[in-house]
Parts: sequence; structure tokens; C-alpha cells
Amino acid sequence: MAIEANQIVSLEYEVRDGEAVVDTNIGGEPLVFMFGKGQIIPGLENGIVDMEIGEKADLLVKAEDAYGIHNPDAKQEVPKDQFAGIELELGMPLYGQGEDGGTVQVVVKEIGEETVIIDFNHPLAGKDLMFSVTINNVRDASAEEAMSGIPAENQQDDECCGTGGGTGCGCD
Repeated sequence: MAIEANQIVSLEYEVRDGEAVVDTNIGGEPLVFMFGKGQIIPGLENGIVDMEIGEKADLLVKAEDAYGIHNPDAKQEVPKDQFAGIELELGMPLYGQGEDGGTVQVVVKEIGEETVIIDFNHPLAGKDLMFSVTINNVRDASAEEAMSGIPAENQQDDECCGTGGGTGCGCD
């Protein structure tokens, strides 16, 4: 039975770029997301649609269905003083706020005397990726999850102080 939009999916994965493992959650917390909401890359979501709980598969996700085609024009020269207090290194990832208010990741490509060139391409842009996945669970979303789009497993308890959360929940 196919996974349907608005169902909550839990999976383990390993991602390889050629022979190199670039990310994995095997042995850790599973990736939990709401299917059909664009919360994972499209090629992976399309690849698991017909999988069942407990099923394992190797899925090749082409660059255009992963992090996109590398755009050589997605670079910007920025005054170095905008990075005051940061010890810049070539290849260093930095995070900022995009025009839409979302988080944007850039990579430092060149460091000059007065300017820094940053690259807006995702580090995996232009790369075909091999995912080894195991579907741990598929379930219907609760009414609250369906409204928020956030699986219960990913929701933060903002009221931990009133529930005895205490140390470690940011209430101390």
C-alpha cells in the first residue's frame, strides 16, 4: 500500500556521493517527517512512496531531484567586515537569513583583503546521491499534526518548565 500525503513516516538512511558517506542516521534517531509536505528532497520522497514498514531499498536520486543542479552564478561578493568576529576558512559553511525569512546556507569560496566570495549552492548541488533507506514506521497524522505539519516526534515542548522539565529544557 502506497504512503499517502499527510502520513507520518519514520525512516533510517545512509546517503552516499559515490563511495563517500555524506550523511547517515543509522544507529541514531530516525528521520520523521510528514509525507507530501516537501519536508525531504523530492527524489527521496518519490522513491519511498510504494515502500512498506520494514522494507529496505537503495534509491538513486538524481541531482535535479535532490539539491538541484549546481549554478555557477550563485555566488556573491560580500564586504569582509560583514563577517566581523568570525574566523573565516575556505570551505566553511555559514548560515544566514534569506529574503523569505528562511535559513540560507552558504559556503566560503574565496577570502580576499576586503571581500569574501560566498556560494549559495547547497554543498551537494549537482550530485547524484545513493540513499539506502529502511522504513521504520508509517502512521496517520493526528489532527494537530495535520494542522501544524509537524510530527509529534519533532515538536518542541515549549511548556517544559510547567511539566517538571527543569534542568536541560532551558528553564533553569
